[in-house]
Amino acid sequence: MIDSKTLAHYQPPENLLQNKIILVTGAGDGIGKAAAFAFAEAGATVILLGRTLTKLETVYDEIEDNNWPKPAIIPMNFEGAAEQDFIEVCNVLENEFGRVDGLLHNASELGPRTPIANYSLAEWQKIFQVNVTAPFVLTKTLLPLLQNSGSASVVFTGSGVGIQGRAFWGAYAASKAATENLMETLADEFDGKKSIRINSINPGATRTKMRATAYPAEDPSTLATAETLMNRYLFLMGKDSEGVNGQQFNAQPK
Repeated sequence: MIDSKTLAHYQPPENLLQNKIILVTGAGDGIGKAAAFAFAEAGATVILLGRTLTKLETVYDEIEDNNWPKPAIIPMNFEGAAEQDFIEVCNVLENEFGRVDGLLHNASELGPRTPIANYSLAEWQKIFQVNVTAPFVLTKTLLPLLQNSGSASVVFTGSGVGIQGRAFWGAYAASKAATENLMETLADEFDGKKSIRINSINPGATRTKMRATAYPAEDPSTLATAETLMNRYLFLMGKDSEGVNGQQFNAQPK
């Protein structure tokens, strides 16, 4: 069984994801953007899903400029998405590709950093919709296409506060705990079946806009960039992680 420290030193082979179809949520910025580039460079056709079309178009153009496999764009705002919206995404992917080989649940909403006593119900429901309900419905809807792959990987994005709650992290912490449990539940249901492996990765302190919002006084130059973590994501999406299921990984183990 591979652990987080071993994962950190993984060296992905060239063309690891050749001919793979991989969907990345929150692909317009931060870790999702870096993952989209890494997957495309490794040979994958990347489905860029996010809420800001201009950001997705920028990622799309850069992938094309590098002559990597032509990506696709799916604009979608999880906050207001209904089940039918996810079904339509599945129908588009089925008609275009017939399968999905990888799914990276990267999109997340931080929400207010405030005591539970001050947390509004509307904000709580919004965070759970984006961080838990949308990944649940998207995964559930795409299961037939993942099963068509023969070797599919679903990767959820965890957080340290999802393992150990912390003051003022409110719905984000609770939603990440739910994310980890959802991952474990799905992994247990599919253990040894249909060639679908399901894991989670906690990127840790990374130089992203979300991190800057959570820690405004922090010096970003002291943090790892998203690009330096991509070997971990490539491992989880590639053939070398076949048989790895139901594990929680820390991208930056202590």
